[in-house]
Amino acid sequence: MKVPLLDLKAQFAGIREEVVSAVTGVLESQVFNIGPFVKELERAVAAYSGCEAAVGVSSGTDAILAALMALGVGAGDEVITTPFTFFATAGCIARVGAKPVFADIQADTFNIDPARVEKAITPRTKAILPVHLYGQMADMDEILAVAGRHGLPVIEDAAQAIGATYTSRQAGSAGPRRAGSMGLMGCLSFYPTKNLGGIGDGGMVLTQDKGLAARLEVMRDHGQSPTYFYKFIGGNFRLDNIQAAALTVKMRHLPDWTARRQAHAALYDRLLAGCPGITTPAVRPGNTHIYHQYVIRTPRRAELQAFLKSHEIGSGVYYPLCLHEQECFRPLGCKKGDFPVAEKAAAEVLALPVYPELTEEQIAFVAGRVKGFVSGR
Repeated sequence: MKVPLLDLKAQFAGIREEVVSAVTGVLESQVFNIGPFVKELERAVAAYSGCEAAVGVSSGTDAILAALMALGVGAGDEVITTPFTFFATAGCIARVGAKPVFADIQADTFNIDPARVEKAITPRTKAILPVHLYGQMADMDEILAVAGRHGLPVIEDAAQAIGATYTSRQAGSAGPRRAGSMGLMGCLSFYPTKNLGGIGDGGMVLTQDKGLAARLEVMRDHGQSPTYFYKFIGGNFRLDNIQAAALTVKMRHLPDWTARRQAHAALYDRLLAGCPGITTPAVRPGNTHIYHQYVIRTPRRAELQAFLKSHEIGSGVYYPLCLHEQECFRPLGCKKGDFPVAEKAAAEVLALPVYPELTEEQIAFVAGRVKGFVSGR
């Protein structure tokens, strides 16, 4: 039995007519930049995420970049983030001329450790940028408390977490909040492999501040308002109407796809329970995980991955080398051993297939092969 890590063709097969119809409508209209589908998608994602506003942009990377630019982050500033995430998080900090400052992660969720964040704050710190890795939100109560004590804004990197929720432990909390709705801004990615993936690049910035949203709308179009009159330096961060058309169709299916991912994860959890040397994902109380990735841990990662490949089972390593160890960040002066929790995670994590169209038979086959590896069969 072949089980790929991800099968985008299986998803497209179920929504082909809807997507083709929407995309054809854009082609017939010949309205490609910031068209009606962009506005429709912004309204839908803002409502789904519990935010006052959403601004569509050209990618998840550009969502982070635009958010930092909107805050005026630049040369001489520092932004605290995690060393265990996709490159874009720290890369965008560097691109605006600021310094990425890393704080180690929590071993169970792989998310940034708020206690480490506070220790990393200096007079040059301009913002805190937590990542909701693999589909589970970071400890936002503690992160926002740290930010509040030091007067710092929080930008949520929610690229992997659309729809994930966090229930505050604070008295008087209004109930679960969705990823991207708790900080000053939240950044989403619509890269094709994401839970809500487009047919190319796309992203979005979420915020509760309508004034900030208005600034971001100008910023995504080079900073011009009106045309050819520039309030400030922005960028070409526009979301294509054709991407928004496909995403608007997919948005209607997202709750069902999320429920399927969660059901798949629950089945993996049951099948792999008590498996020696295998640690299944931990979900903190009050959190809902949307399983962009179902990530196990094992000290025998390379062997297990090779074994699964021999049985035609796809798997993935997100991420094999922490950011502070990357060649491009050597000037920061970090070294191996500085963030031991993150480094250990990078050596042990392995993502198993969890996409919505998987069957129970496929999941049982994958889990059976994992257990077979552990038992030597």
